[in-house]
Amino acid sequence: MTRRLARALLLGLASLCGACGLIAPKPDTTAPAAAAAAAGPPPLKLQVDAPSTLKALLEQHLDLARLAAMRSDETLDDSEWARLIAATPAQARELLQTEGFFEAEVKVQRDPGNPPTVRVIVTPGPRVEVRSLQLKIEGPLGDRLAAADPAAQALQAQIRAAGPLHEGSAFRNPDWSDTKLQMLAKLRAAGHAAATLRDSRADIDVPSHGASLAVAVDSGPLFVAGPVQVEGLKLHDERTVQRLAGFKPGTPLTEALLLDYQDRLLKSNLFETATVTFDADPAQAAAAPVRVRVSELPLQQATLGAGYSGNTGPRASAEHTHRRPFGWPITSYNKLEWGRDAQTLTTDLYSHPGENFGRNLLGVQVERVRGDQDVVLSQRLRLGRSTDTPKAERLYFGEMLRSRQSLNATGEVVDARALSANAHMVLRRLDSALLPTRGFSLSLQLGAGQASSNTGERGPFGRVYGRLTTYWPLGAQWYGTARVEAGQIVKRDAVIVPDALGFRAGGDDSVRGYAYRTLAPERDGHIVSGNVLLTGSAELARPISDRLPSVWGAVFVDAGRAADSWKDYKPALGYGVGLRWRSPIGPLRADLAWGDELRRLRLHLSVGITF
Repeated sequence: MTRRLARALLLGLASLCGACGLIAPKPDTTAPAAAAAAAGPPPLKLQVDAPSTLKALLEQHLDLARLAAMRSDETLDDSEWARLIAATPAQARELLQTEGFFEAEVKVQRDPGNPPTVRVIVTPGPRVEVRSLQLKIEGPLGDRLAAADPAAQALQAQIRAAGPLHEGSAFRNPDWSDTKLQMLAKLRAAGHAAATLRDSRADIDVPSHGASLAVAVDSGPLFVAGPVQVEGLKLHDERTVQRLAGFKPGTPLTEALLLDYQDRLLKSNLFETATVTFDADPAQAAAAPVRVRVSELPLQQATLGAGYSGNTGPRASAEHTHRRPFGWPITSYNKLEWGRDAQTLTTDLYSHPGENFGRNLLGVQVERVRGDQDVVLSQRLRLGRSTDTPKAERLYFGEMLRSRQSLNATGEVVDARALSANAHMVLRRLDSALLPTRGFSLSLQLGAGQASSNTGERGPFGRVYGRLTTYWPLGAQWYGTARVEAGQIVKRDAVIVPDALGFRAGGDDSVRGYAYRTLAPERDGHIVSGNVLLTGSAELARPISDRLPSVWGAVFVDAGRAADSWKDYKPALGYGVGLRWRSPIGPLRADLAWGDELRRLRLHLSVGITF
């Protein structure tokens, strides 16, 4: 079935790209000339004949270039012309040496005219390459290197690899400066906050076109953590802030360690701002106090929202958060969302972060979803524990679930219950959580339990589900997105699990071109949730105009469905075009999709605002 899904995606994308194209219009390069016409003509026209990168450098920094940009009625006499032209080759060669060209030939000629044209003709010659780059580390890190400390050797390799210049690289003065800065920054980020640059040298052998580089740094002491000092608390316990540190006294104070601590503070949903620093005084390096400065979020917070989804129509929502009810170190969260086809009430109580960043969780949810042929009312009670780290979110919980499915045509009711143990995990490696263009997110769910219903037998079941979404830049302002999701319920045929545990496909974030939750098996003419699921999506997008970089056009193809079993699986295909507005609140989408099975177009909208 995976081959059928992949084949459907590839065929759909190929046919769509053959029929549709996104062409970004050329920007308007016409510059206003009215202001220039009001002033006098330039004293000269400058023409630089050189490779493009060098041409830009000379046109920006030559004295002739600055003179050509001036507007004046005055003219230059012959002696002034002679001085400028005589000085230009030396000035140009100095500029070219910063780019690694030490044998450049520069000719200057003046052509008569009104104004006259000055041509600067450059033959850059061979470029100097880096033949060697020596790194000398002094101080405590140097002593550890002398003792063959593996951690020190690994850090030395990271420092040596920092910056744009390496053996075989083209030598550039800006890159040489950047390399020294990055080496020093890498050393300081590794816990040597007082590191300094002792010496640097660049020896250029012009005849052999080679550069020998040398850098000497003094590492200074390795700073390790002392006591955590907290400022800015009014509502919450200092112990909560200290638990989120995730390190003990004596731990090296690396940049990554401090940034992770700061990130955990902000993700705790207790603080509006948080900064984590330490004093880089070498005298305190053996136990540097870690200073945490926080600004707390309001004790209570209410939010109203409105939006529209092609899946469930218009909706309104109200949320309330209390970050310390009754003075207890817990957070209560309540949300009511009321839409045309879906209504949800959620209540969660979870403790403030404790050891290993864990929280205890008690949650209740009531959800009603109206489909084309049925209405499903689900009630959930969860008790568990969540753990959030910079790389993963984990949730382990026991759940009691009741799902009541009412069939519109016959009035038949399927009432099913389940008691299960579950583990959920989310991994994110994205360049932006709100508007990603590179990386991936992975969601995994595992569950097992006992189910019963008024139409089937009591028995055990297992459930597994996964969803992987990847993002990558393709060049020329094109970006790709791909998604695959799969799931399966393992049970005896006679056992009926709650409909809310089953799978359905179709809609905005599934297979576009089909109505919400309609790509699922039918029984007696009614759509029900399936036991297996496999869907996939591929999308190409780019800004439609340089003037509107946040408005993107897209082409896409989706395929998949839910089914009772893999032998019944046959992917439905949908493809089309869309618009994306990468707004500050997230991407807002409008898609026009062709449902291949239905042979008709369907508009999908996903819009939301919070106020």
